[in-house]
Amino acid sequence: MGTAVAEWQATLMALALAYLLGSIPFGLLLTRMAGLGDVRQIGSGNIGATNVLRTGNKKLAAATLLLDLGKGFLATFLAVRYFPALAGLVALGVVLGHCFPVWLRFRGGKGVATAAGVCFGLGWPIGLAYAFVWIAILAILRISSLGGMCAAVAAPIAAWVLGNHAAVPWLIAITALVIWLHRANIGRLMNGTEPRIGGGKQA
Repeated sequence: MGTAVAEWQATLMALALAYLLGSIPFGLLLTRMAGLGDVRQIGSGNIGATNVLRTGNKKLAAATLLLDLGKGFLATFLAVRYFPALAGLVALGVVLGHCFPVWLRFRGGKGVATAAGVCFGLGWPIGLAYAFVWIAILAILRISSLGGMCAAVAAPIAAWVLGNHAAVPWLIAITALVIWLHRANIGRLMNGTEPRIGGGKQA
C-alpha cells in the first residue's frame, strides 16, 4: 500500500512539475521585457512564436521558438533519463502547461514548438522527423498552422517506425491536442482563407 501511494505521489509531482515548466509564457514575457506590450493584444492573440513574429521582431520570435521548444525538451529529456516510466506523462504534461497556463487563465499557445522539444527529448530521431516535416511544409507552403499539424501527425508515426512504441500513445494524445487547438485554422484551410506567413493575421 505504501509503495503504491509513493508511486502515485511521484506521478502527480512529475505531472505538476512538467505542467508548471510548460506554463512559462516565454512569448509574453519576452515581448513585455522588450517594451512591445502584450503580445495577446495583436494578431491572433496567441503567445507563440508565430504571433511574436507579428511584432516585427524576428529575434524575439526566434527566442520564443527556442525557449518553448527548450522547455519541452528539458522536461522530457530529464524524465527519460531519470524516470523513464513517467516520460510519456511528463511529455503530455509540459505541452498541457504551454497550452493551458494557469497564470493566463488557461489561454496559452497551440503547442507546436513545445511538442517539437518533447519529440527531441523522447529521442533525437523522432525530433528530426518532426522538425523535417514542420520545416518542409513551412518552406513549401508558408502556412504555419499546416506545418505544425503535419509535424504533430508525423511524430507518433516516427516513434512507431523507430521502435519507441511506449511513446506512441502519448504522442497521439499530443497530436490530438495540437489539432484540436488548430480547429479554427482547419476551417480556414478548408475554405482557402488561411493566411501564409508574412501575409496577415493568422490564429
